[in-house]
Amino acid sequence: MRDYSRLDRFLDKLGADIYPEEGLEFPKRITREGIDKAIQRGMLSPGMKVLDVGCGKGIALTEFKARGIDAVGITLGSDVDACRSMGFDVHEMDQNFTSFPDASFDFLWCRHVLEHSVVPLFTLNEYYRLLKPGQFAYVELPAPDTPAHHEENPNHYSVFSSSSWVSHFQRTGFTMVDGFALRVILPDIGDDQYYCYFLRRDDKPFA
Repeated sequence: MRDYSRLDRFLDKLGADIYPEEGLEFPKRITREGIDKAIQRGMLSPGMKVLDVGCGKGIALTEFKARGIDAVGITLGSDVDACRSMGFDVHEMDQNFTSFPDASFDFLWCRHVLEHSVVPLFTLNEYYRLLKPGQFAYVELPAPDTPAHHEENPNHYSVFSSSSWVSHFQRTGFTMVDGFALRVILPDIGDDQYYCYFLRRDDKPFA
């Protein structure tokens, strides 16, 4: 029998690193483009049940609603109340330990959230569990060693190379349908790069 009490205390301690996302105009544009790509590729459509992992202040939830898509959000901290005040269905949950049943969602949206995990392979296994077989996830992550130095952010614990992420996806059981680098220009910083992936949960057993 394993004793996870030290892990629990460690995760509780990391809660102090949570901070709200600022400068929302730039993420809004990137979010719209990502959602539109998923729709154009037939991975996302009205009537689907969507999970927005780390929904923040509701940027993606707003875009989903505008397209007639039923989305549920999970996040931590003050963003929970902020999203609920806008009428969104948002739950205070850690992305590693959600309480949704297996195969609850048709699409999973995860933009700049997975890098906040100290156990990303375990987190991806939870994403896999939550998706219905044959359905898709969009995962977007900051690249390491750019002028923005994402690896130095207070709650960025997993800022890896693209090849490392692809290996994580494959080990979890995901099929990578598409992967590309997104070049962006950040105010006061300059060139930056994000990794964007469309993943499919094939019908394989998860741990």
